[in-house]
Amino acid sequence: MRLNELSPVEGATHRSRRVGRGNGSGRGSFSGRGSKGQKAHHKGVRLGFEGGQLPLIKKLPRKRGFTNVFKIEFNVVNVTALNVFSDGAEVSPKEMKDAGLIRSVALPTKILGYGTLERRLTVVAEAFSATAEEKIKAAQGSVRKA
Repeated sequence: MRLNELSPVEGATHRSRRVGRGNGSGRGSFSGRGSKGQKAHHKGVRLGFEGGQLPLIKKLPRKRGFTNVFKIEFNVVNVTALNVFSDGAEVSPKEMKDAGLIRSVALPTKILGYGTLERRLTVVAEAFSATAEEKIKAAQGSVRKA
C-alpha cells in the first residue's frame, strides 16, 4: 500500500453544493443567503466583530506573565507545627500526614522556619529552609533529607 493509493472511507466525502444555478435547482434566487444585507452581499464579518460596538475581547483584561512549567509544588510545614509530636520522635512526611499537617505524601515536603520548636525531633523531608534547619538543630534535633 502506498500513500497515493489511499482513499477516504465511503461516505466521508461529499460533493460541494452548487448554489445560484437557477430557481429550478432549488438553490437559486438568493442562494440560501436570505435577502439583502452584509451577510448576503459579502462574506460576512470577522470573528468577534460586534457591529462597531467595543468587542468583548477588548473589554477583558490582558493576560500577563507566564506559567513556569518546571515549578515544583511543595507541601509546606512550619517548624512551630512540629510541636504536636512527642519529644525524640522521628518525623517523616507519613507522620505529618497522619497528624494532619500535610494533605498528601505524593508531593515533596518542605520545612519552613516560622515560629519556635520546643521538641527534640529528627525531621525527615525533601527540603528545608536555612532558618528551619537552624531552629531544629538549636532544639538539639537533627535534619535528614528524604
